[in-house]
Amino acid sequence: MDDDEALRAALQQRINELRTEHDDLDDAIARLSENHLPDQLRLQRLKKRKLLLKDQLTHLERQLDPDVMA
Repeated sequence: MDDDEALRAALQQRINELRTEHDDLDDAIARLSENHLPDQLRLQRLKKRKLLLKDQLTHLERQLDPDVMA
């Protein structure tokens, strides 16, 4: 495996990890939102973290395939 392949594999692994965390946050936000009086501060923090993960995912996906808009 050359350096380029190793880098692509590492990027793909990190993307998969971030997607999993993003999905977990999505589930947590949905569960928290079901409450009649959700903890607004916690909900806001989870949504902020989810957006940060989405930005990181987009950045890594563009590195993996710069010719395609991620």
